[in-house]
Amino acid sequence: MLSIKSCSHHPVSLCLAVLMMGISVGHAAERQLVVYTVNYPLKYFAERIAGSHAKVVFPAPRDVDPAFWTPTPEIIVAYQTADLILLNGADYAKWISKATMPQRKLVNTSAGFKDGYITTAVTVSHSHGPGDKHAHGATAFTVWLDFPQAALQAEAIKNALVRKQPESEQDFVRNYQTLEQDLLSLDKQMNTTLSGMSQRSLFASHPVYQYFSRRYGLALKSLDWEPDTPPSEPQWNILKAMRDSHPAAWMIWENTPIVSSVLRLEQIGISSVVFDPCANTPPAGDWLSVMRNNLKNLKTALR
Repeated sequence: MLSIKSCSHHPVSLCLAVLMMGISVGHAAERQLVVYTVNYPLKYFAERIAGSHAKVVFPAPRDVDPAFWTPTPEIIVAYQTADLILLNGADYAKWISKATMPQRKLVNTSAGFKDGYITTAVTVSHSHGPGDKHAHGATAFTVWLDFPQAALQAEAIKNALVRKQPESEQDFVRNYQTLEQDLLSLDKQMNTTLSGMSQRSLFASHPVYQYFSRRYGLALKSLDWEPDTPPSEPQWNILKAMRDSHPAAWMIWENTPIVSSVLRLEQIGISSVVFDPCANTPPAGDWLSVMRNNLKNLKTALR
């Protein structure tokens, strides 16, 4: 390192240039990136990959579905001023298309497999917590429930971080490889757990398991039931009609359903199991622990 004292033997302009370069490099190395995401899985992936090199923010309240949440103008400004904005793709977080966002900061993490997006029919309108009613349809968006696809999303995040801060590339690559191992391990365990299930019919309380069903070869049909609300009689009639051609013995729920729904399902020979997509921040643990718990639930139920 060139000291002030040693500058006595060098031209002043050269010394100043070298010292300023040292200060700039130091500042660049110390600066923490600010990354905003549109859902919790992307926040978890980004935190795992970036480590201490970035502050990762997912600002949605815990009691909303991030896919249909619209941030306040103040929060939109925070997105706009971030270094990177991580998108889920597949028509997720439609507010993005209505806001003015700096294109150079946007990263569609599922762009690499967009040809594999699943399109669906529009279903009955409903709501998750506070906010306007909405309908699932057009493009299925829970792409992270296919764990190899989740690994591709993580790779896109790693590549974006490297482009933004190339001096930290080794850390980003190492952290990504560890995350990738966790995701592919989940995939392997899920394949083992669900092997042989392709011949067994299943119901899902919501149309959010399309990629999960495709990846693991499940015969899955979706309803529009809320875990915390008793289904109406018309909803029960739809289930009974569907069961004539789809004799399912299991219902997969996003969250723990109310007891009355579980008991009435059991009366007609349908058991319940919880598989949380974990789109929003969980009350305890993290995305990986939630997925491992989902796997545990399936193992216990199917045993």
